[in-house]
Amino acid sequence: MTGDTRPGGALSRMARLLIGRNALRRPCDRAEGVIVMLLAVLFLAALAAAPSFGEHLYQSQRAGAAHLHQVTAVLTQNGPSDSYVALDGVATARWRAPDGHERTGILSTNTVPAISGATAGTRVPVWLTSSGQPTAPPVSAVDSLFASVVIAACAVCGAAIALLVCYGLCRVVLDRRRLAAWTSEWSLIGPLWTSRR
Repeated sequence: MTGDTRPGGALSRMARLLIGRNALRRPCDRAEGVIVMLLAVLFLAALAAAPSFGEHLYQSQRAGAAHLHQVTAVLTQNGPSDSYVALDGVATARWRAPDGHERTGILSTNTVPAISGATAGTRVPVWLTSSGQPTAPPVSAVDSLFASVVIAACAVCGAAIALLVCYGLCRVVLDRRRLAAWTSEWSLIGPLWTSRR
């Protein structure tokens, strides 16, 4: 048998490699072992924090949606044409705010897409803030959950990439020190070898 088949074999080999006693291990090797362990702990911490981060994002989005109110607005002028090329078409309308007062204002196709192609007198659903201002419709619970999961996963991937870059930079510095130490030692040993010919 060439490998360690015990359940903890791979873990114990890794521990021996990183922190075990070995006369041939240089200080740079020990430093690299500590760096690898530290970066692994940081990655596991980011992995453990991701679900909590995603849940916080989801709850904040749902809390924001809970403060919105849906009402019906009546257009007081024709909405922009369906073939309107501009980024943001507008139309005036009136609606009843959450406080019960009637308001008149401008609706845009960004917040109320239903005004596009509608005629004056058309009733359209509008989402309002607590102050009675029109706003974009809230994101559905499913879309909000999906967005939170994607953002949390991207955060973990970003942390992994940052930690790998950090390890790469540390490795470059350590390799330079190893090469400098090897060059210094070879300058002492090399002449002894060449004089034995």
